Order: sequence, then C-alpha cells, then structure tokens
Amino acid sequence: MLRIGLTGSIGMGKSTMAKLFAEAGLPVNDADAVVHDLYSGEAAPLVDAVFPGTLKDGAVDRRELARQLALRSDGFKQLESIVHPLVRQREAEFIERERAKGTMMVILDIPLLFESGAEKRVDAIVVASCDPQIQRQRVLARPNMTEEKFNMILARQTPDAEKRARADYVIDTGHSIDAARQRVAEIVSDLKRRLAGGEFLNA
Repeated sequence: MLRIGLTGSIGMGKSTMAKLFAEAGLPVNDADAVVHDLYSGEAAPLVDAVFPGTLKDGAVDRRELARQLALRSDGFKQLESIVHPLVRQREAEFIERERAKGTMMVILDIPLLFESGAEKRVDAIVVASCDPQIQRQRVLARPNMTEEKFNMILARQTPDAEKRARADYVIDTGHSIDAARQRVAEIVSDLKRRLAGGEFLNA
C-alpha cells in the first residue's frame, strides 16, 4: 500500500487539498482532526499536567494553551512529546485498517512532515504551496491570529522553498479550486502509473 505524505506550511491550503484527495477516492488520515479528537480525549489530562489550567470542560482550551506556549521557550517541544506519539499511534491504526481492506493508496496529512522526520515513513510527498502574500492574507484573516503568532509559527516550520525542493509533487493552491482539483487528479494518475510500474516495491 502506497503511503503518500501531504504537507504544507500554515495557510498554504493543505487541509483543502486533503479534501480534494478524499474527493478523488483516496482515504485520508487528517492529523489536525486526530489532534482535535485527542485534545477532547486521552491527551487532555496529559496536556493539563504539563500546562496547568488548559483543561476546561474535559477538553484542552486551545487559546489558553497558545498563551502558555508563547511564554515558554521549550513549550512546543514539551507539547510535541505528549501529542506526537499519540498521533503516530492513530496513524498506524488507520494504515492497518486500510491495509486490511486492500486499499492501494492512502493520504497521510502531516502538518510537520519534514520537521518531525515523517518523510522516512511515507513513499511519496505532496506539498501544498502558494505565493507568500496569499499565505499571509489567509492566515491573518483567521480568528484570534496575530502577526506575532503567525511569525512564531512560521519560525518553527521548514521554509516553503525547501519543502517544494524536497517534494515529489507540488500543488500551487494560489489559483482556482478547479485548477487544484485538476492537479490532484494528475498526481493520483501518476502515482497509480508508478505503482503499477513497480517503482514502489517496498510500499
């Protein structure tokens, strides 16, 4: 089974591309959705133990968590040490479920794919990208987003140019949704061709 890693910096349209891959018939493991689920489940008390006061009504209060992360230089590393193993476990369970069904290809939506070394566990990489000005406009239009928070997130992410250089496929999300949908179809078609041709013998 071919494991395709989908990634992209904040505001680059990765989540929208994941929906287009799902629309094209590929099962998608959405890391953001997994984290959201974990924050209202098993990860919530673990996060609160390290970031006291973040547990509210049985779930992690993301705004309070963001406030505390901004105050602690090692905050993101501590948070990742809690959440990443749980996300990896959910991802492994997803892969095994799809493998049991005989699925040919799956999309692993991984926000910090390069940053976390996840490229080692995928067979091909797709990067969602767009012009930095479009990215900036998208991100700053989000609720509760500030210039400072945006810059803090960008500083933790591998530069877009490097992601593009290391990708097997790039989707420019700065155009219409139809253009992106067409690019997704081209990528799926090419991956099927390569898979049939025996390029991914270890997949």
